[in-house]
Amino acid sequence: MTQGMRTDTHSPRFDGDRDWRDIATRYALVPLRIFLGITFIYAGLDKLTDSAFMKEAGGGSIGDMMRGVRDSSAVPALVDMALESPVAFGYAIALGELAVGIGALLGLLTRLVALGGALISLSLWLTVSWAADPYYYGNDLPYLMAWTPLVLAGAPLLSVDAALRARRRQRTGEYR
Repeated sequence: MTQGMRTDTHSPRFDGDRDWRDIATRYALVPLRIFLGITFIYAGLDKLTDSAFMKEAGGGSIGDMMRGVRDSSAVPALVDMALESPVAFGYAIALGELAVGIGALLGLLTRLVALGGALISLSLWLTVSWAADPYYYGNDLPYLMAWTPLVLAGAPLLSVDAALRARRRQRTGEYR
């Protein structure tokens, strides 16, 4: 082998452009986590504080909204289940959004939280926003897709999950 020829791909050489790309790649999911966390916290709080929403009937109520989308939803049986107790369903969605948002923002149980967010988004897409035409006008499908990278990757940086993982490695002597 010729002296000076490098064969390793993780050399400690300085390459500002490559360093920037590596950092950007490592932190790419953080803005998504922040956006989804804040958005879902807001959505949950908005529902919980809207006196018209948490009612079985009336303008802006969860009950009227669910009755309005029943015939146009992809899965009317889901709407029928919600209509058995629309206020309880409204609270379940709002508290679910709040829990998912807080978990995403903190990076706590991120894969599980992201799965919960994806399931909320999926259920809303199949019911409330299914009739949007064209389909991309419905906002729940993009949220479903936005949760997918967090389901797959979790929150490896700037998260409670990462801190717990580092603490566990330190305690067991495992290092990467």
